[in-house]
Amino acid sequence: MKNSRSLRKWLDDMNLSHPLLIAGPCSAETEVQVLDIANQLKDSDATIYRAGIWKPRTRPGNFEGVGALALEWLKKAKKETGILTTTEVANANHVDLALKNEIDILWIGARTTVSPFIVQEIAEALRGTKKIVLIKNPVNPDLSLWMGAIERFYSSNIKNIGAIHRGFSTYEKTKYRNNPEWQIAIDLQRKLPDLPLILDPSHIAGRRDLIFDLCQTALDLNYDGLMIESHNDPENAWSDAKQQITPKELKLLTKNLIIRGATTDNEGYNDKLKNLRTQINLYDNQLINILGNRMDVAEKIGLLKKKNNVAVLQSKRWNEILGKMILEGDEKNLSEEFILKVFKAIHQESINHQEMILKTDSN
Repeated sequence: MKNSRSLRKWLDDMNLSHPLLIAGPCSAETEVQVLDIANQLKDSDATIYRAGIWKPRTRPGNFEGVGALALEWLKKAKKETGILTTTEVANANHVDLALKNEIDILWIGARTTVSPFIVQEIAEALRGTKKIVLIKNPVNPDLSLWMGAIERFYSSNIKNIGAIHRGFSTYEKTKYRNNPEWQIAIDLQRKLPDLPLILDPSHIAGRRDLIFDLCQTALDLNYDGLMIESHNDPENAWSDAKQQITPKELKLLTKNLIIRGATTDNEGYNDKLKNLRTQINLYDNQLINILGNRMDVAEKIGLLKKKNNVAVLQSKRWNEILGKMILEGDEKNLSEEFILKVFKAIHQESINHQEMILKTDSN
């Protein structure tokens, strides 16, 4: 990843603010709508105007964007307001049209990121470009797939790359449209520390009332920017109406966000932080030891089941454990979602250990 450039460099080059704010409607609907929203955002913190013009939908029959017609609208919006423009591209033809119409920044959508073939096609179409390319995480929670898409653009000598965290699909019922799975984005930051990371709270939330908290969490995690869907009439938007906010609401939201520094020179802070982190390290070591001991017991249970020809999975027992742990977790201010994830992972590891015992030759 030697070609990576920090978002700070982008911002310096283009004289933009930090953290970066990208805003605009989910979809470009009409020229009047595009220009109205752009002009309302002109005096906001947004420095890049987003609008989807090719909209890959999960099922046919839904609004799929107005297409290339909207490129002229985005050019006009930039001319009237001075704001930079960005749109999603899903194939080489989209790239060609976007470049010819002077779109400043291109983003790769979640449904595109899942296909290495399409990603490679787009990367080839952009080979050597100085355009900024932002890559959304794939629909499914797969860090390798996300990194693979990013690497394909680096391999095509595209230097100005960033990542967009827009959440992940899940069969489990949560309050979000797409589960944030913060740890996956944190792992991406750890593996690619120079890669700018932008949050798309609109697609994670699916509801406008959740957007502020998601934005604040991202800033608390030192994300480089936000991409927020903003519409002049959200209730009547042609796509994703429930997750869009008005430009006025956007201005209020960004005004109330707290931007925290990456670090501080305050000696008292650093001493206290060092002490607390030492405590965390001790607890982490204890957790590993406890989990190791738990797996030892699970293996003994596996041997007992094997000897008595009993199935590994005992659903009744498992449901009892989950119910008990959710209640006890609540007493410790641990969310049900967290408890379920932790204990499902522990249970799966226990099953793996017991399966190995059952497969081992008795002799």
